[in-house]
Amino acid sequence: MLTVRIGGVPEHFNLPWKLAKDFGLFERKGIDLQWSYYGAGTGAMVADLKAGKLDMAVLLTEGAVSAIINGLDAKIVKQYITSPLIWGIHTGADSHLENIGQCEGRKYAISRFGSGSHLMALIDAEVRGKKIEQVDFVPIENMSGAIPSLQKKETDVFFWEKYTTKPHVDRHEIKKIGEFVTPWPCFQIVSNSEFLKEHKSGVVDLLSVISFASKQFMKADNSIDMVLENFEIKPEDAHSWFYSTEWNTDFQVSDKMLENVMFSLKKIGNIKEERPSTELVADFVELI
Repeated sequence: MLTVRIGGVPEHFNLPWKLAKDFGLFERKGIDLQWSYYGAGTGAMVADLKAGKLDMAVLLTEGAVSAIINGLDAKIVKQYITSPLIWGIHTGADSHLENIGQCEGRKYAISRFGSGSHLMALIDAEVRGKKIEQVDFVPIENMSGAIPSLQKKETDVFFWEKYTTKPHVDRHEIKKIGEFVTPWPCFQIVSNSEFLKEHKSGVVDLLSVISFASKQFMKADNSIDMVLENFEIKPEDAHSWFYSTEWNTDFQVSDKMLENVMFSLKKIGNIKEERPSTELVADFVELI
């Protein structure tokens, strides 16, 4: 039995992992899947990959590419979600801010540096021709840290996945002042390079299981019911999220997409140089 320690965010996207584990699909392939939820997101998972506490992780695309180029010894082994992420842009419930254009010079709450909440804020600002200074970022770890920070006006702006934050918006704990759609597919599965080298066939088996589980989840009649059972989300929001999300079920990754990500990361100063896409992905990944 191959033990695989893998992490992912506690969001709707990762429900197929739970379902596949609950139905014993990984065990049938000889895999002991040890799944951990990371409320602090991509930055925290990258830190644990570096520290040897994780073998694999489901990371935001921009976070995965950034981490690998900046020294994480890992490879992208599969694109997980084909559709983009819809980021909600939030502020405190009683803040006078009404849109992102009023946020220049404000404090941005981020889970940690290198996380999606950090990189997306920079990319959004670059798209608008603005710049966020390093001193304006305040690490708050996760949603539980962001809400009181925004309420106390210690920070002013917070980027986080739209449907995950919506219950807090509905309860008037925070206020949404905009959205930003990631200009590429949102999640990639990465593996520690040494683990991949030692257990390549096991990694491929694991990826085949999650591809099958994702395909079944997209086709099942009760998929939205399962989302409602497992997450705090209203039925209308579950429908909107489900029908705007597409899981990838093959081993193809767009070369142009990776180039686009690197181009954007270089523009915001997160990476110094772009790399050939072949250096970012495992040898069984088909670049198209």
